[in-house]
Amino acid sequence: MPAPTKTLEFDPNQAVVRAWTINDAITRYLLDYIDPDIWDADPPEGKGRTIAAIFAHIHNVRGMWLKAAVAPVVPEKLEPKTCTTAEVRASLLARGAACRELIERSLRDGGRVKGFKPDVVSFLGYLIAHDAHHRGQIGMLARQLGKPIAKEAMFGMWEWGRFAK
Repeated sequence: MPAPTKTLEFDPNQAVVRAWTINDAITRYLLDYIDPDIWDADPPEGKGRTIAAIFAHIHNVRGMWLKAAVAPVVPEKLEPKTCTTAEVRASLLARGAACRELIERSLRDGGRVKGFKPDVVSFLGYLIAHDAHHRGQIGMLARQLGKPIAKEAMFGMWEWGRFAK
């Protein structure tokens, strides 16, 4: 008779937090592949945000939700026209951690996020969709500015298993 196989327990709450943690890491990962020459370059035709401003927007939207949800920690906003990659990295790390804490608290407290309907899983979906949309914009803008993101990084953003470790 074969030996019984051990089944690992699946914890949906851990999975929700892990999905946020991976998404957050991927957004910061992209930052490492931006050519400094195009960080604050105007987009073609002068319309739209710079890459710096897109990263600042990601950070600032996270802060908007943290403030609406009355999170205990709401890091300062970034100035889209003057922020540096170092400031963005530190700010994304701080707001990413604050979002993680908000998600964890919401999971413990009945699955609700103050100011967001219907629930914390939908909130997570919103945050991931928002980040992914803007990561795509950043990739397209980098290509339009003549400094495309390395293929390694473009494919690397899809390697969620690697970021889960």
